[in-house]
Amino acid sequence: MGCFFSKRRKAEKESQPEGEEEQPKQYSWDQREKVDPKDYMFSGLKDETVGRLPGQVAGQQFLIQDCENCNIYIFDHSATITIDDCANCVIFLGPVKGSVFFRNCRDCKCTLACQQFRVRDCRKLEVFLCCATQPIIESSTNIRFGCFQWYYPELAFQFKDAGLSIFNNTWSNIHDFTPVSGELNWSLLPEGAVVQDHVPLPATEELKAVRISTEANRSIVPVSRGQRPKSSDESCLVVLFAGDYTIANARKLIDEMVGKGFFLVQTKEVSMKAEDAQRVFGEKAPDFLPLLSKGPVIALEFSGDGAVEGCHLIVNEIFNGTKMFVSESKETASGDVDSFYNFADIQMGI
Repeated sequence: MGCFFSKRRKAEKESQPEGEEEQPKQYSWDQREKVDPKDYMFSGLKDETVGRLPGQVAGQQFLIQDCENCNIYIFDHSATITIDDCANCVIFLGPVKGSVFFRNCRDCKCTLACQQFRVRDCRKLEVFLCCATQPIIESSTNIRFGCFQWYYPELAFQFKDAGLSIFNNTWSNIHDFTPVSGELNWSLLPEGAVVQDHVPLPATEELKAVRISTEANRSIVPVSRGQRPKSSDESCLVVLFAGDYTIANARKLIDEMVGKGFFLVQTKEVSMKAEDAQRVFGEKAPDFLPLLSKGPVIALEFSGDGAVEGCHLIVNEIFNGTKMFVSESKETASGDVDSFYNFADIQMGI
């Protein structure tokens, strides 16, 4: 029995003009731009300053290995980054969609943002971190952490391209897989640590073209106190609902509260369902139910004596007419904070 399609192909071939060669078929995967792994790697460097400018990595994986006394800057978003066997290096990494993994490194100072962060067999690292999930160290000693603070114009878009929220940062919530009794393998950098004193700006003309600021009030990621001891027993929870100006309003509120001497403890951006509202908002839940379907909420926790009253004054003066949930009183605030962040951590798998 013959095949209709084989007969048709034979007929098409016979109808082709004599002397004209049949053109090979083109497939979508043939059109992809070839990737040279060497363009996404720094290997075996010593005493050099190197980097990649915005747009030069564009979501690819990157590898840094066997580098010594180097300053390395990746001013772009990437898929994953592995850093192996590096010593005495300064490293900046733009937003990483997946994981950043340090292995067998020592005496390095870093600023980076990622979904997952892991350190194994390392010693003496200083890391200014933004991490969406709980950072993990393993078989490592003298690892010190601070909150990410960095700005350049393309950074906000790179966070978005990497699928990271600037408000989901568990930088100080460290899990040590290999704790040693009576010892602490990690600690937090001093609260007043200046990132530029640890991770200096690049000195080469090419990399200096990136317009960088390391001032805390310009950082694309809000600088939070994390799990440092609180200076006050009073906390205030604010929840902002999705809208056109939610991010701008959150940043404005942070600036106002910090400017008045209160502390930003932690932030979260997470989707809420109707069944979660009662637990978090209590009797006010019906007022906020219609807003939950518009997108994720942004939550901010502030601390300091008078934080609840101070926050209400700022919200009434500056954000009058904008729907927000704010802790009602000092007595209920700690319960509001715990309810929301326990729920958020479960949602995010932390």
